[in-house]
Amino acid sequence: MLVVDRDEARAKSIAEAIDGDFVVGDVSDAAFCETTVALAIETHGKLDVLVNAAGVIVRSPAYATSDADWRRIFAVNVDGVFFMCRAALSAMRTQGAGTIVNFGSIWGEVGSEGHAAYAATKGAVHQLTRSMALEHARDGIRINAVCPGEIRTPMLASGRSTPPSETDLIALADATIPMGRLGEPEEVARVVAFLVSEEASYMTGAMIEVDAGYTAR
Repeated sequence: MLVVDRDEARAKSIAEAIDGDFVVGDVSDAAFCETTVALAIETHGKLDVLVNAAGVIVRSPAYATSDADWRRIFAVNVDGVFFMCRAALSAMRTQGAGTIVNFGSIWGEVGSEGHAAYAATKGAVHQLTRSMALEHARDGIRINAVCPGEIRTPMLASGRSTPPSETDLIALADATIPMGRLGEPEEVARVVAFLVSEEASYMTGAMIEVDAGYTAR
């Protein structure tokens, strides 16, 4: 397994925990994505699974979103997914097999006040996932997206003027989430593990919400 991250310390820690390798770089760089896929194949002989989980968020209404923020969030959230998928699909088509899971979001399916740019990027990821799934449905390649709701991760606190306290997070969950609690990263990871397994062999082009009922309203 190959872990990709901009944060070397975090990448190394995760790689050690799963007995894998790691590479440091930015997925918004197309050349880096091509090199990374080539390294994975050189190291492991083939590429069975790609999970695109890199993402950033801009907490701002559309009118107040700067050009720089707009371009950066699209560079990571959309370009990064596209570049990694493009590189991986070339190898997977040659193999005649492979599976990809992209990280979308509930905000790729429903609107969100104050997060226009982020919602736009996730909508793009969902449509890219659907389109690629159709393009490769007969190539032995399955492509799906997992769409988390409010999950207890660093992104939940990022981009805010004041980091939320545990009390703030509990209040957020009570006010907005049908189950009344935040999701845990492990709950999303289990869905990803299912999607890349043979248990999901008849699934492609699916957007799987892991959101405690948020989008069921």
